[in-house]
Amino acid sequence: MQSDTINSIKELSQPIVEQRDMYLVDVELKHQKVPEIWVLVDSEEEGVNLGKCSEISRALGVLMEESDLISGSFRLNVSSPGLSRPLTDIRQYKKNIGRLIKVKYKQDEEYLTAEGVIDQTGDNVFTVLHEDGEHIDIKYDSVVEAKIIPKI
Repeated sequence: MQSDTINSIKELSQPIVEQRDMYLVDVELKHQKVPEIWVLVDSEEEGVNLGKCSEISRALGVLMEESDLISGSFRLNVSSPGLSRPLTDIRQYKKNIGRLIKVKYKQDEEYLTAEGVIDQTGDNVFTVLHEDGEHIDIKYDSVVEAKIIPKI
């Protein structure tokens, strides 16, 4: 049931988000007294700003109420994924070139970890430059988890 609702919200969100030159990263539904829906968006070129999030929220809220996806009231939050969340879309790697990343990935049935700066991105592979100068090529489809490490 919850996955059906999430998929329906994704379908409603996709065109609204794309009209604003952004892309949908994820949708989360948290059940509480009042259900809370998180729509996470990003942009290849620009950052995510409050104005665009508000526009998406208003347009999506209207569609969700019209489609009666969630009975009763709900809270809708539209936001960027933030640095604490793992990268889930290939476009996020390109946007983060030059930033420090920690990646857990699988290679030849073995789990490995790499930490360094995202140096290059391609269609199937991205390169992490380790502090010792070593370049590590990692296939996107082998990534278990990748997180940007914020500068302190």
